[in-house]
Amino acid sequence: MAWAIGVDLGGTHVMASAIDDRGKLRKAFEHQLKSHDFAYVIDRIVDAVTRAAATVKGRRLEGVGVGSPGNIDERTGAVRWSPNFGWRNQPLGAALKRKLGQRVHVLNDARCATLGEFTHGSGKGTEEFALITLGTGIGGGIVSGGRLILGHGMGAGEVGHHQIRADDGFICGCGKIGCFEAQASGTALLRHALALAPSFPRSTLFTQRAQKDWGSKMVVKAAAAGDQHARAAWDRYLADLAIGVANIISFTNPQMIALGGGVGQTDKTMLAIPLKKRVDDLTTMAPKDAKIVSATLGNDAGAVGAAALAFAGGIRGLKSARPR
Repeated sequence: MAWAIGVDLGGTHVMASAIDDRGKLRKAFEHQLKSHDFAYVIDRIVDAVTRAAATVKGRRLEGVGVGSPGNIDERTGAVRWSPNFGWRNQPLGAALKRKLGQRVHVLNDARCATLGEFTHGSGKGTEEFALITLGTGIGGGIVSGGRLILGHGMGAGEVGHHQIRADDGFICGCGKIGCFEAQASGTALLRHALALAPSFPRSTLFTQRAQKDWGSKMVVKAAAAGDQHARAAWDRYLADLAIGVANIISFTNPQMIALGGGVGQTDKTMLAIPLKKRVDDLTTMAPKDAKIVSATLGNDAGAVGAAALAFAGGIRGLKSARPR
C-alpha cells in the first residue's frame, strides 16, 4: 500500500494526514492559525506534516501534497497571490521541501478538493465533473476527459467571480457587483436574509440571536422548519445559485456537479432536487441529464486531493497522466 501526506491549508487552520492510495485517512493533525505570517504558517504546516508522517513511520512516502488558497506557480509551488492570506510570491513549496526533506507538490485548495472528490468521492467513475464549494466564498474545479483542468495560468475553475447580477446584485469582495460568490456562497445566503429582514418583523430568526450574530447554518435550519423569512431568503438564494450552476453546465457540459462546503451538505429535498429543476429551466442544452449532488468527502476533500496530487507526481504528473 502506498502512502502520501495530504495537507489542507485554510484561512483559519491547517490539517495534515497520512492518506493511502485508496483515499483513506489515518489520524488528522490540525493547528488553528492565529496569524498569516509566512514563517508562522510554515512552522505549523511542518509540525502537522511531521506528526502525520510518524503514523506511517518505516513506510515509503510518495511525497507531500498541499492544497493552498491562491494562485499557484506551476513550476515552483510558490503562491503568486492569495488575497485571504495577503501573500504575494511566497515560496511555499520550496520552504516546505527544505524543512521536510520530502517531495512537496502545491495546488490551489479548491482544485485539490475537486481532485479529491473526483478520485475518491462523489465524482468517482465520471469523466466530466465539476465541484462547487459553497462556503465563505465560492471555489471550484473542473474535470474534463478524466483530467483536472488547470488552465493557462493555473486559474481554471475560478467560478466564483463570474457575474450573474451585474446591475442589481450585492457588492463582491473583489469589488465587482453581483459575482456568483456574492450571490450564492454561504455568506450570500446570510446577505439575502439580512436584505429581507425588514419585511419579516416576526421572523423566528430575530428571537434566536441578534442580527450581527446570524449565520448561514441557522438560516438553513429555520428555512427547513418553515420560517417564512428564512424560506424567502432560501428561495432567492436558490434562484441565484441556479443561474451560476446553469452557466457552468453550459460552459463545461459535465455529467455531474457536486456541491461542497457547509451549504452544499443541505438535505437534497431542500437543495439538490429543487436546484436541479431550476437549472433545467435555465439551460437549453440537451439532454438535461447533468446530476447535481452533495459532495461526499466533506472537510477531508482537500487533504485527500492533495495526497492524490502527490501520488500523481505533482502538477506535471496530472497533466501527463492518461485520461482514465
